[in-house]
Amino acid sequence: MATLIDNKIKLRHPEKRNRPDTPLLRKPDWIRVKAPTSKGFAETQDIVRSNGLVTVCQEAGCPNIGECWTKKHATMMILGETCTRACSFCNVSTGKPSPVDHDEPRRVADAVAQMGLEHVVITSVDRDDLEDGGAMHFVEVISAIRKASPGTTIEILTPDFLRKDGWENRVIDAAPDVFNHNLETVPRLYLSIRPGARYYHSLRLLERVKQRDPKQFTKSGLMVGLGETKEEVMQVMDDMRSADIDFLTIGQYLQPTRKHAAVDRFVHPDEFKAYEEIARSKGFLMVSASPLTRSSYHAGDDFAKLKAARLKLKA
Repeated sequence: MATLIDNKIKLRHPEKRNRPDTPLLRKPDWIRVKAPTSKGFAETQDIVRSNGLVTVCQEAGCPNIGECWTKKHATMMILGETCTRACSFCNVSTGKPSPVDHDEPRRVADAVAQMGLEHVVITSVDRDDLEDGGAMHFVEVISAIRKASPGTTIEILTPDFLRKDGWENRVIDAAPDVFNHNLETVPRLYLSIRPGARYYHSLRLLERVKQRDPKQFTKSGLMVGLGETKEEVMQVMDDMRSADIDFLTIGQYLQPTRKHAAVDRFVHPDEFKAYEEIARSKGFLMVSASPLTRSSYHAGDDFAKLKAARLKLKA
């Protein structure tokens, strides 16, 4: 019997390999971060590994992983590590996903309990291959966390459940504390940046959350530096407020590889401050806007501020 060894390098993004290389802009000083070396980082890494979990912190190459993992804040990515879409901004692998791991909800809940998290963020890859888009897996994860760690508040960052015939209602009814779905960019750029998604469908998803459960906080995020105009960003803000979205995050797009969408420009921190002021004037309860802002960055602290802002509004 002969044993053949396959020495071919497996590409992380095979669907992007034939794309022309895009230019890489030199990062300004305000976007640079230090490599993670802390004890807390290593402890979080061990918990994630020992439970056989995937995190978006690793898969998406988040620049804040050192800071967050040092504080034992990790965003769990459920439903595998392979996405069925090929967004040009995203570093998550694309391809045919593995079958759903039905033991994953228990392991996620165990990790949340081990870390002693007060607030946890759960996200996933897109699973267009599943009838429900992974909706019931989200429900099971929420249920398992509530059982294992009843004091933990839960924030979910979901796919868009495009063409999934109302399955998102099951996730809404599971009553997470925060329902997040990112619009990512302005409508004009969807075809090149987020081709598998539909801007107004994503907007309506968040609107339905509020219609079905007005008590749930809703949240969405934008990347800037992809070629959008300031006027387009402000129009998205207006669209979000029309959908009664509570919390807006705005961060700098960072290019994972030369095969991904190019960075059009690095937005200066002063512009982020201006965006934050404009967004607050439009009525968002909470706004986080900075070069390194990501959907789950400082999520626990921001959730506390979000609750306080709602109470102040009602007072």
